[in-house]
Amino acid sequence: MTDKYIDIHAHIYPDPIAAKAVKAIENFYDIIQTNYQDGTAAGLVRICQRAGVVKAVVHSVATSPRQVESINNFIAEAAASNPMFIPFATLHPDMSAEAVRAECGRIKGLGMRGIKLHPDFQRFDADGKEAVKLFSNIDEDLPVMIHSGDKRYTFSTPKRIISIAKRFPQLRFIAAHFGGYSEWEYAEGYIETPNVYFDTSSSLAFLEPQRAAEIINRLGVERFMFGTDYPMWSADDEIIRVKKLGLSEEDEDKIFYHNAAGFFGLE
Repeated sequence: MTDKYIDIHAHIYPDPIAAKAVKAIENFYDIIQTNYQDGTAAGLVRICQRAGVVKAVVHSVATSPRQVESINNFIAEAAASNPMFIPFATLHPDMSAEAVRAECGRIKGLGMRGIKLHPDFQRFDADGKEAVKLFSNIDEDLPVMIHSGDKRYTFSTPKRIISIAKRFPQLRFIAAHFGGYSEWEYAEGYIETPNVYFDTSSSLAFLEPQRAAEIINRLGVERFMFGTDYPMWSADDEIIRVKKLGLSEEDEDKIFYHNAAGFFGLE
Protein backbone atom coordinates (compact mmCIF):
# COMPACT_ATOMS: atom_id res chain seq x y z
CA MET A 1 0.00 0.00 0.00
CA THR A 2 1.35 3.40 -0.97
CA ASP A 3 2.41 5.94 1.62
CA LYS A 4 2.67 8.77 -0.90
CA TYR A 5 0.03 10.80 -2.63
CA ILE A 6 -0.44 13.19 -5.55
CA ASP A 7 -3.01 15.97 -5.11
CA ILE A 8 -4.14 17.04 -8.56
CA HIS A 9 -6.43 19.88 -7.50
CA ALA A 10 -5.07 22.74 -5.40
CA HIS A 11 -5.60 26.50 -5.66
CA ILE A 12 -2.90 28.90 -4.51
CA TYR A 13 -2.89 32.69 -4.34
CA PRO A 14 -0.32 35.44 -3.75
CA ASP A 15 0.17 36.00 -0.03
CA PRO A 16 -1.33 39.54 0.06
CA ILE A 17 -4.69 38.42 -1.40
CA ALA A 18 -4.88 34.80 -0.23
CA ALA A 19 -7.18 35.40 2.75
CA LYS A 20 -9.58 37.45 0.61
CA ALA A 21 -9.58 34.78 -2.10
CA VAL A 22 -10.29 31.99 0.39
CA LYS A 23 -13.21 33.96 1.82
CA ALA A 24 -14.60 34.56 -1.66
CA ILE A 25 -14.52 30.82 -2.41
CA GLU A 26 -16.26 30.04 0.88
CA ASN A 27 -18.97 32.56 0.05
CA PHE A 28 -19.38 31.27 -3.51
CA TYR A 29 -19.97 27.69 -2.35
CA ASP A 30 -21.52 28.57 1.02
CA ILE A 31 -19.00 26.27 2.72
CA ILE A 32 -17.16 27.34 5.85
CA GLN A 33 -13.82 25.64 6.41
CA THR A 34 -13.67 23.35 9.42
CA ASN A 35 -9.90 22.87 9.11
CA TYR A 36 -8.59 26.32 8.22
CA GLN A 37 -6.06 26.65 5.42
CA ASP A 38 -4.79 29.98 4.21
CA GLY A 39 -4.59 29.48 0.43
CA THR A 40 -0.90 30.35 0.21
CA ALA A 41 1.78 28.25 -1.47
CA ALA A 42 3.60 27.89 1.85
CA GLY A 43 0.41 26.70 3.51
CA LEU A 44 -0.08 24.05 0.85
CA VAL A 45 3.50 22.84 1.24
CA ARG A 46 3.02 22.42 4.99
CA ILE A 47 -0.15 20.36 4.49
CA CYS A 48 1.42 18.24 1.76
CA GLN A 49 4.45 17.44 3.91
CA ARG A 50 2.25 16.54 6.86
CA ALA A 51 0.00 14.23 4.81
CA GLY A 52 2.62 12.58 2.61
CA VAL A 53 1.64 14.38 -0.59
CA VAL A 54 4.71 14.39 -2.84
CA LYS A 55 3.26 16.35 -5.78
CA ALA A 56 0.41 18.85 -6.08
CA VAL A 57 -1.13 20.36 -9.20
CA VAL A 58 -1.49 24.08 -8.50
CA HIS A 59 -3.58 26.62 -10.36
CA SER A 60 -5.80 29.67 -10.19
CA VAL A 61 -8.50 31.03 -12.49
CA ALA A 62 -8.66 34.27 -14.48
CA THR A 63 -12.03 36.03 -14.48
CA SER A 64 -10.93 38.37 -17.29
CA PRO A 65 -8.38 38.09 -20.13
CA ARG A 66 -6.18 40.79 -18.62
CA GLN A 67 -5.50 38.58 -15.57
CA VAL A 68 -4.23 35.60 -17.56
CA GLU A 69 -0.56 36.50 -17.96
CA SER A 70 -0.03 37.66 -14.38
CA ILE A 71 -1.75 34.60 -12.89
CA ASN A 72 0.25 32.26 -15.09
CA ASN A 73 3.47 34.02 -14.13
CA PHE A 74 2.60 33.65 -10.44
CA ILE A 75 1.83 29.94 -10.74
CA ALA A 76 4.98 29.29 -12.79
CA GLU A 77 7.12 31.16 -10.26
CA ALA A 78 5.56 29.26 -7.36
CA ALA A 79 6.35 25.96 -9.08
CA ALA A 80 9.92 27.06 -9.78
CA SER A 81 10.34 27.66 -6.04
CA ASN A 82 8.56 24.48 -4.92
CA PRO A 83 9.61 21.28 -6.72
CA MET A 84 6.53 19.44 -5.43
CA PHE A 85 4.24 21.69 -7.50
CA ILE A 86 2.94 20.76 -10.97
CA PRO A 87 1.83 24.08 -12.49
CA PHE A 88 -1.40 24.49 -14.47
CA ALA A 89 -2.10 27.75 -16.31
CA THR A 90 -5.33 29.61 -16.85
CA LEU A 91 -6.94 30.93 -20.02
CA HIS A 92 -10.12 32.92 -20.61
CA PRO A 93 -12.81 32.36 -23.27
CA ASP A 94 -12.79 36.04 -24.24
CA MET A 95 -9.20 35.77 -25.48
CA SER A 96 -8.69 35.81 -29.23
CA ALA A 97 -7.61 32.63 -31.00
CA GLU A 98 -4.19 34.17 -31.61
CA ALA A 99 -3.82 35.10 -27.94
CA VAL A 100 -4.75 31.58 -26.81
CA ARG A 101 -2.19 29.99 -29.13
CA ALA A 102 0.48 32.46 -28.08
CA GLU A 103 -0.18 31.92 -24.37
CA CYS A 104 -0.13 28.15 -24.79
CA GLY A 105 3.30 28.45 -26.35
CA ARG A 106 4.50 30.80 -23.63
CA ILE A 107 3.30 28.65 -20.72
CA LYS A 108 4.82 25.51 -22.23
CA GLY A 109 8.08 27.41 -22.29
CA LEU A 110 7.59 28.13 -18.60
CA GLY A 111 7.21 24.40 -17.91
CA MET A 112 3.48 24.51 -17.17
CA ARG A 113 1.74 21.18 -17.63
CA GLY A 114 -1.93 21.93 -18.29
CA ILE A 115 -4.85 24.38 -18.25
CA LYS A 116 -7.45 25.04 -15.54
CA LEU A 117 -10.86 26.47 -16.47
CA HIS A 118 -13.89 27.22 -14.31
CA PRO A 119 -16.99 27.92 -16.42
CA ASP A 120 -19.03 29.03 -13.39
CA PHE A 121 -16.46 31.63 -12.28
CA GLN A 122 -15.62 32.63 -15.85
CA ARG A 123 -19.27 32.70 -16.92
CA PHE A 124 -19.23 30.65 -20.10
CA ASP A 125 -21.03 27.52 -21.27
CA ALA A 126 -18.57 24.63 -21.29
CA ASP A 127 -19.80 23.52 -24.72
CA GLY A 128 -20.84 26.93 -26.06
CA LYS A 129 -19.48 29.01 -28.92
CA GLU A 130 -16.81 30.67 -26.75
CA ALA A 131 -15.66 27.29 -25.45
CA VAL A 132 -15.41 25.80 -28.93
CA LYS A 133 -13.20 28.69 -30.02
CA LEU A 134 -11.04 28.26 -26.93
CA PHE A 135 -10.62 24.50 -27.19
CA SER A 136 -9.93 24.74 -30.92
CA ASN A 137 -6.77 26.69 -30.11
CA ILE A 138 -5.47 24.93 -26.99
CA ASP A 139 -2.30 22.94 -27.52
CA GLU A 140 -3.08 19.22 -27.54
CA ASP A 141 -0.12 18.57 -25.23
CA LEU A 142 -1.88 20.51 -22.44
CA PRO A 143 -4.59 18.58 -20.58
CA VAL A 144 -7.55 20.68 -19.46
CA MET A 145 -8.86 20.51 -15.92
CA ILE A 146 -12.38 21.90 -15.93
CA HIS A 147 -14.72 22.53 -13.05
CA SER A 148 -17.73 20.29 -13.54
CA GLY A 149 -21.24 20.62 -12.18
CA ASP A 150 -23.23 22.77 -9.75
CA LYS A 151 -26.99 22.56 -9.47
CA ARG A 152 -27.18 26.35 -9.08
CA TYR A 153 -25.83 27.01 -12.59
CA THR A 154 -25.90 25.55 -16.08
CA PHE A 155 -22.42 26.57 -17.29
CA SER A 156 -20.58 23.36 -16.39
CA THR A 157 -23.15 20.60 -16.27
CA PRO A 158 -21.88 17.05 -16.88
CA LYS A 159 -23.91 17.08 -20.09
CA ARG A 160 -21.93 20.08 -21.35
CA ILE A 161 -18.57 18.58 -20.32
CA ILE A 162 -19.44 15.34 -22.10
CA SER A 163 -20.50 17.29 -25.20
CA ILE A 164 -17.26 19.28 -25.44
CA ALA A 165 -15.11 16.22 -24.73
CA LYS A 166 -16.79 14.39 -27.62
CA ARG A 167 -16.18 17.37 -29.89
CA PHE A 168 -12.47 17.45 -28.99
CA PRO A 169 -11.43 13.80 -28.56
CA GLN A 170 -7.77 14.73 -29.11
CA LEU A 171 -7.73 16.67 -25.82
CA ARG A 172 -7.43 15.10 -22.39
CA PHE A 173 -9.88 16.53 -19.88
CA ILE A 174 -9.98 16.23 -16.11
CA ALA A 175 -13.58 16.77 -15.03
CA ALA A 176 -13.22 17.97 -11.46
CA HIS A 177 -15.34 16.82 -8.52
CA PHE A 178 -16.20 13.30 -9.71
CA GLY A 179 -17.31 14.84 -12.99
CA GLY A 180 -20.13 16.93 -11.58
CA TYR A 181 -20.19 18.76 -8.26
CA SER A 182 -23.69 18.26 -6.76
CA GLU A 183 -24.79 16.63 -10.05
CA TRP A 184 -23.21 13.22 -9.62
CA GLU A 185 -26.37 11.47 -10.78
CA TYR A 186 -25.31 12.30 -14.34
CA ALA A 187 -21.78 10.90 -14.00
CA GLU A 188 -22.50 7.68 -15.86
CA GLY A 189 -22.70 9.66 -19.12
CA TYR A 190 -18.90 9.86 -19.04
CA ILE A 191 -18.77 6.24 -20.16
CA GLU A 192 -19.04 7.75 -23.67
CA THR A 193 -15.93 9.95 -23.24
CA PRO A 194 -12.74 7.94 -22.61
CA ASN A 195 -10.66 11.13 -22.93
CA VAL A 196 -12.16 12.43 -19.67
CA TYR A 197 -10.54 11.71 -16.30
CA PHE A 198 -11.76 12.75 -12.86
CA ASP A 199 -10.55 14.03 -9.54
CA THR A 200 -12.04 13.24 -6.14
CA SER A 201 -12.04 16.79 -4.80
CA SER A 202 -15.03 18.51 -3.16
CA SER A 203 -17.17 15.40 -3.51
CA LEU A 204 -16.54 12.86 -0.78
CA ALA A 205 -17.86 15.15 1.95
CA PHE A 206 -21.25 15.02 0.20
CA LEU A 207 -21.44 11.62 -1.50
CA GLU A 208 -22.31 8.49 0.43
CA PRO A 209 -19.27 6.18 0.33
CA GLN A 210 -21.23 3.43 -1.41
CA ARG A 211 -22.40 5.82 -4.13
CA ALA A 212 -18.88 7.19 -4.66
CA ALA A 213 -17.51 3.67 -4.99
CA GLU A 214 -20.25 2.81 -7.49
CA ILE A 215 -19.29 5.78 -9.67
CA ILE A 216 -15.61 4.83 -9.55
CA ASN A 217 -16.30 1.21 -10.43
CA ARG A 218 -18.74 2.16 -13.17
CA LEU A 219 -16.41 4.63 -14.92
CA GLY A 220 -13.18 2.77 -14.17
CA VAL A 221 -10.79 3.34 -11.30
CA GLU A 222 -7.98 4.11 -13.77
CA ARG A 223 -9.71 7.40 -14.60
CA PHE A 224 -9.81 8.75 -11.03
CA MET A 225 -7.12 10.80 -9.30
CA PHE A 226 -6.92 12.13 -5.77
CA GLY A 227 -7.63 15.84 -5.28
CA THR A 228 -8.36 18.10 -2.33
CA ASP A 229 -9.51 21.47 -3.74
CA TYR A 230 -7.13 23.15 -1.30
CA PRO A 231 -7.77 25.48 0.51
CA MET A 232 -11.32 24.18 0.92
CA TRP A 233 -10.34 20.73 2.20
CA SER A 234 -7.22 19.25 3.78
CA ALA A 235 -5.28 16.32 2.37
CA ASP A 236 -5.47 14.56 5.74
CA ASP A 237 -9.27 14.57 5.74
CA GLU A 238 -9.63 13.68 2.07
CA ILE A 239 -7.27 10.70 2.39
CA ILE A 240 -9.46 9.36 5.17
CA ARG A 241 -12.57 9.84 3.05
CA VAL A 242 -11.10 7.85 0.16
CA LYS A 243 -10.15 5.07 2.55
CA LYS A 244 -13.77 4.84 3.71
CA LEU A 245 -14.98 3.87 0.23
CA GLY A 246 -14.21 0.19 0.69
CA LEU A 247 -11.92 -0.04 -2.32
CA SER A 248 -9.12 -2.56 -2.59
CA GLU A 249 -5.63 -1.42 -1.58
CA GLU A 250 -4.61 -1.71 -5.23
CA ASP A 251 -7.40 0.63 -6.32
CA GLU A 252 -6.65 3.07 -3.50
CA ASP A 253 -3.02 3.17 -4.62
CA LYS A 254 -4.12 3.96 -8.18
CA ILE A 255 -6.29 6.85 -7.03
CA PHE A 256 -3.83 8.21 -4.50
CA TYR A 257 -0.69 8.05 -6.65
CA HIS A 258 -0.24 5.78 -9.66
CA ASN A 259 -2.99 7.15 -11.94
CA ALA A 260 -1.72 10.70 -11.63
CA ALA A 261 1.92 9.60 -11.87
CA GLY A 262 1.09 7.88 -15.15
CA PHE A 263 -1.01 10.82 -16.39
CA PHE A 264 1.90 13.23 -15.88
CA GLY A 265 4.65 10.82 -16.87
CA LEU A 266 6.19 10.66 -13.40
CA GLU A 267 6.78 6.90 -13.45
